[in-house]
Amino acid sequence: MSRSPFRLLCLLLLCVLPLAACGGKKEEKEKAPETVEKLYNDAWTKLQEREYKTAAKAFDEVERQHPYSEWAVRAQVMGAYANYKGGQYDDAVSSLDRFVKQHPSSTNTPYAYYLKAMCYYEQITDVGRDQKITEKAQQALSEVIKRFPDSPYARDARLKQDLVTDHLAGKEMEVGRYYERHLDYLAAINRFRVVVEKYQTTSHTPEALHRLVECYLKLGVIDQAKRYAAVLGYNYPNSPWYKDSYSIMNGGKPAPDPEAKEGWHKLVPF
Repeated sequence: MSRSPFRLLCLLLLCVLPLAACGGKKEEKEKAPETVEKLYNDAWTKLQEREYKTAAKAFDEVERQHPYSEWAVRAQVMGAYANYKGGQYDDAVSSLDRFVKQHPSSTNTPYAYYLKAMCYYEQITDVGRDQKITEKAQQALSEVIKRFPDSPYARDARLKQDLVTDHLAGKEMEVGRYYERHLDYLAAINRFRVVVEKYQTTSHTPEALHRLVECYLKLGVIDQAKRYAAVLGYNYPNSPWYKDSYSIMNGGKPAPDPEAKEGWHKLVPF
């Protein structure tokens, strides 16, 4: 008696299924989870090879597979560092914010604050562009200094903060010059006064004082022009900006020698 096609198909399936089951178990065995040490070391290798995007994902995998391990804590910071090195600053900042929230007392927390500041610092552009990133860098650097004043990160943050402050002053100067060129002297004065009052330790202060002298002269406010010229002469007697201010206040007459008794530089302290 011949067997029906349906019966033959059933017999074939019964033979194949056990083989498939065995194959699945073998495959599962081959894909057993890797140890946390191996995952971390693989991520570190990618970082050393400058494959930053791959390294960041690999460090994320350490945290995903072993969330409660000590390696996961390290991997969070290292993943952020890989994103920072790869120019993925938003991703790095997001990871660092999450880290300091979850681990406020970690030994890696000071570095996390510093790395966040560096993410903003690296994005500072020329003074002709919007300075929101520069302001964020300044705030983040100040946070490092305030929270960890005795750390090596704070020392470096102070140096970088001086550069950031000078950059912000430069932006105010650029805007002030624009207003002065377009004869909007009051708006220009407001910008130059910000430099003198808020960023007085920067390299832009002598020019800002001179520009104030110019603007007040244009407005006919002679007393204020003299006042700022005196401040300029007292603090920066050797500056070419002082010489320019003295000249325009005296009909083209050259400024006196800084050591001479004459001149505004002897009159008004800063």
